[in-house]
Amino acid sequence: MNYKTIVVHVDATPQAHERVVLAGIIARSQQAHLIGTATAPLSNLYEARRSIVDALGRFDTQSRSIDVSCERRLSDHDPQTNLILQARQADLLVLSQSIPHGDDGGQPRHLPEYVALHAGRPILVVPHTGTYQHLDQHALIAWDGSQAATRAVTDALPLLRHSLRITLVMFPPTPQSSIHAGKPGADIAMFLARHGVQVQVMEHTVMLGMSVGESLLSLAEELNADLLVMGAYGHPRWNEIVLGGATRTLLRSMTLPVLMSH
Repeated sequence: MNYKTIVVHVDATPQAHERVVLAGIIARSQQAHLIGTATAPLSNLYEARRSIVDALGRFDTQSRSIDVSCERRLSDHDPQTNLILQARQADLLVLSQSIPHGDDGGQPRHLPEYVALHAGRPILVVPHTGTYQHLDQHALIAWDGSQAATRAVTDALPLLRHSLRITLVMFPPTPQSSIHAGKPGADIAMFLARHGVQVQVMEHTVMLGMSVGESLLSLAEELNADLLVMGAYGHPRWNEIVLGGATRTLLRSMTLPVLMSH
């Protein structure tokens, strides 16, 4: 199984270039169709709408330079609604981390969080700084036996099959976790092996004074991981998003691309 349709969020921010580059690399490796989607409500000023159209033009240039099947889509919806609708007709959505305590360049705050909890599809969140040219060297899977982690592992299979090394790190079960069947880690490792994905299983000990999310980022740096796979924990409440601690930490302080499923 490969991804067949990948959607990438396009806007006029500087971060758009890196996420389009990474989405194009994935599309090429998966032989997938790449869709660049942007939003420009009709109420926008002409200059703002023009900048979005120009951004889609840059998407065309980037995509064609690496020879992938692509198309662009301009929506009148708000970014959250548009990305959710586009994601539901795709295998993967690529978007950027929100810029903490800074100018978001027009991207709504908490966009990844909102889309992760509503889209029903996996999202790949790219850090707002740095360059990411590959996801196939060392993948780190955060596993606690939960429904969200299970979905993330399954959704990540097309990427995991291309990774040279994969480490599955065990977390203690949480209230959101299902009961582990058999020996912890052994069953999910066997499941992945049957899909052609070999993993090294290790237990995770959260260091004193660190949260689970912080400890996970520290481990990713120690292992020189280039992809983190994890469940997105949280729920919408009225007009706000309530996230689990590890999810909140990763989306705020991420240092590598993270594939999340809810």
